[in-house]
Formats: sequence, structure tokens, C-alpha cells
Amino acid sequence: MTIERPLCFVALGDSTTVGIGDPITGSGWRGWARLLAAELARTHQLTYANLSVSGATCESLRADQLHAALRARPHIASVIVGVNDTMRSTWDPARVHDDILSSVGALTDAGALVMTLRFHDHGRVLRLPALLRRPLLRRIEAINAAYDAAYASHGGIRIDLTDERVVHQREFWSVDRLHPSELGHRWLACEFAVGLRARGFRVGCPDIGTYTTPLPWQNAWWMVSEGIPWLGRRANDVLPWAMRMAATEVASRVRGGRAERGVRPALRTERPVRLARTGTPPAVPTHQTADTHAQVMSESP
Repeated sequence: MTIERPLCFVALGDSTTVGIGDPITGSGWRGWARLLAAELARTHQLTYANLSVSGATCESLRADQLHAALRARPHIASVIVGVNDTMRSTWDPARVHDDILSSVGALTDAGALVMTLRFHDHGRVLRLPALLRRPLLRRIEAINAAYDAAYASHGGIRIDLTDERVVHQREFWSVDRLHPSELGHRWLACEFAVGLRARGFRVGCPDIGTYTTPLPWQNAWWMVSEGIPWLGRRANDVLPWAMRMAATEVASRVRGGRAERGVRPALRTERPVRLARTGTPPAVPTHQTADTHAQVMSESP
């Protein structure tokens, strides 16, 4: 196979880009970025740096990861961050918007093709009660709006998880339902590879037909070694956040109920419509059918 020109790929983000959910025995985490880098290395003289940090927020990425990424002068960069912001008591949508737009803009101005994604409804995957799911979704939508603005201004490659039924399949997620499983990481790497191919890069897709499903004892070990310590570190932030979110949602409902009191509803004249049950979600698509998922946009003039 012919090796093409030198290529630099720098990955920025949080625990998803660290690779949590895709363990390698004796060597920590692998993840989608490392899988994609391995494919790029088959056809390019690749320089790869993963600057992501577990627990990173939009603000910390901009302050702690961006400068190192710019020094590397990357041809390709990824920015996947924001979920941790939605679970912080310091949530500030205006600052999040500015941090994402500035980080993507700085990398683009430095000559990088930036890869991002739009987040799905985490509350649905986590099976949160409605009192928590709705306010969390509003925060996710604010994060996505920031990525929309960055994409509109700077172009790049992005995956829109809001349109993907695959993210609602249990096999896509690790035991905590917050980080992708090995299959999920392979799928993400393949989707970004599809986007890169559309931009003229020679790169293959990791095999998503072969993956390892953790045994029950491995899932239990992961929860004890990673999940519970994470909750312990974040308890002072996550639990008050959850209580405030629920209280805010209840107050919103109460105010809405008061506003509607005294309003007489119109009489229904039509019969209620019975909704048909949907079937089970389709199987995880292979890379041969994935070409419609990644969205590609050239830089704005």
C-alpha cells in the first residue's frame, strides 16, 4: 500500500475520546480516536496526539488542550466535549457556546479540518426519569446549538447522533450507558473515516463486525474500579445538580398549571388515534452502509 504525505491528527475532548468503554488488557483504553489513527497510519506518515482528559469541560479544553493542539499544527483535529458541562452546577450556556466556537475556530484558522458531533438524548439512554431527562435535554440542545454555530462558520466533518437509531441500542454503550462500548467506539471511528474519505483522504474503516462483549464480572469490575470512584469524585456536584434540575422542572410545571387554570378545554369531536407499536431497532449498520451518516461541509469562503 502506498504511503501518502505526512499527516498530523490531534484529538481533543473528554473521556469519550480518552477511550473509556473500550479497554485493552494491560494497556488502558483504546477508543475511537486511536482506532481511526491506526487506519490513517496505514496510508499516511501519521503523527498522532490524543490530548483528551477524562472529565474535561468546554472551558478546560480551551484552556488546557487547545494550545498544545495548535503547536502540533494538525491537518485533522477532533473536538468532542460538552457532556460534563451539562452535569455541572457551574453550567453557563453562553460560556459553553463561546468556548466551543473559539476552539473550533482557532483550529480551523490554523489549517485543521475539524471533526465534531451533535449529541443524542442522554437521558433516554440513561433511562432517567422525566424530571431529570427534560432539563438535561435542554442543556444538550444548547451544546448542540454551539456545535451548529461552529459548523456553520467553519465547516468540517460532523456526526449527528440525534439522527442515529443505533445510539439507542444497548450494544452501543458500555455498562454505565454514558461511554461507548467497543462497538460504539468502532462505529464512531468508522463514521469519521467515511467523512474523511468524502474529503479526499485515503483511509479505511475499522471492522465493526468483530468486537468483544464484556463478561458480567468485567462489567462489575469496571463499575467498582471506575464508576463508583467517578461518582464519589463528582458527588458534591452531580447530586445537588440533579436535585436542582428536578426542582426547577417541578416549579416549571406548577407555573404552567397555574397559567392554564380557568381555561376551558375545547370539546374533542374526533376519535383518539391509536399509535402502532414500532418494531425493534435495526441492527448496527456496517461501514458499507454508513456513508449517509457523516455530514461534510467545506470551509466557508
